[in-house]
Amino acid sequence: MAMLYLAVDAGLQVQAVTVDHGLRAESADEAAMVARVCAGLGVAHATLPWQGWDHKGNLQDHARRARRRLIAEWARQVGCAAVALAHSQDDLAETFLMRLARGAGLDGLSAMSARWTEGGIAWHRPLLTVSRAELRGVLTAKAVVWVDDPSNALDRFDRVKARKALQVLAPLGLSSPRLADVARHLGDARAALDSVTDTAAQALLQIDGGAVLIGSGFARLPDEVQRRLLLRVLLWVAPTDYGPRGPALLRLRQALLAGKAATLAGCRFVPTRDGIVICREAKAVAGLVAPVGQAWDGWQLCGPAAPGQTIRALGAEGLAQCPDWRATGRPRAALLASPSVWQDARLIAAPLAQFGPEWRASRILPPEALIHCALSH
Repeated sequence: MAMLYLAVDAGLQVQAVTVDHGLRAESADEAAMVARVCAGLGVAHATLPWQGWDHKGNLQDHARRARRRLIAEWARQVGCAAVALAHSQDDLAETFLMRLARGAGLDGLSAMSARWTEGGIAWHRPLLTVSRAELRGVLTAKAVVWVDDPSNALDRFDRVKARKALQVLAPLGLSSPRLADVARHLGDARAALDSVTDTAAQALLQIDGGAVLIGSGFARLPDEVQRRLLLRVLLWVAPTDYGPRGPALLRLRQALLAGKAATLAGCRFVPTRDGIVICREAKAVAGLVAPVGQAWDGWQLCGPAAPGQTIRALGAEGLAQCPDWRATGRPRAALLASPSVWQDARLIAAPLAQFGPEWRASRILPPEALIHCALSH
């Protein structure tokens, strides 16, 4: 609410969106209240319902991811190129404390990103240096009514525990402003490491279809840069919201430096004379099927589609129908996991195996995503 009024006061052309998670009986009335406030300010407003909670896993994480997805879809539909989120200095400090309790490393303890691009939208957090008390002060001075989410008082949520812990730690000097400063310092260190990793990626990475080759200079990189490079390749070859945790990456790095093949997070790593080849693991996508026209495991396929056609992994059965696959020079393991078009049991096209020349396959994540780090948390 404070960011809404600050944006209007600044003369920005804004639209507002409320995600109603439907988790409390009052949420619909609260969204309607925001709509009335926006109408009074001359700001267009939309309410987006979410009904995706299956009562499994981490509720707050599910809600956050759904919120970001819904907002991004809305922004694209209404033509908003940028979205502002009102996380404050207190949110930054609480997140630092929560991640510290989980034993997070540099990336986890670094400050929330103030800006990043995701899903074609530029995301901003303009209030990370402003305290929650200051934002309440803005609303109080304007005699604006706001709503406090009652879940912010429930001790079963880690964020609420962190909020209360900060009150106890403040006399030791571990206040929200101090922890926010520490998080920002760590963010600067992370940015420096990511810059070094960018340089290493430019020098060592080569892409061929969905596979990536890390050149022979990998072993000479500092340990942390090796780890970051492996994680970056993993998230490109097998896109997911979260990469594998530190111990798993450490075991992978040790195996590769010893010249051993390994698998992790649905990816296959094979040391060769020229470096390390990374491709999708065939069994990780063996049961993945999508209608033609939809994304499949990070791929988009374009060609003369017909009703009933599907996209799935090429597999050994499909590869046997591609007489020219060896001419591609691509590893057999990579082609087995590559996207192909089928009409029932008949192979229509396998672009990476040179079968079906009318079809093209392209990665949704561009090659630049491997070379340049994009902060997104």
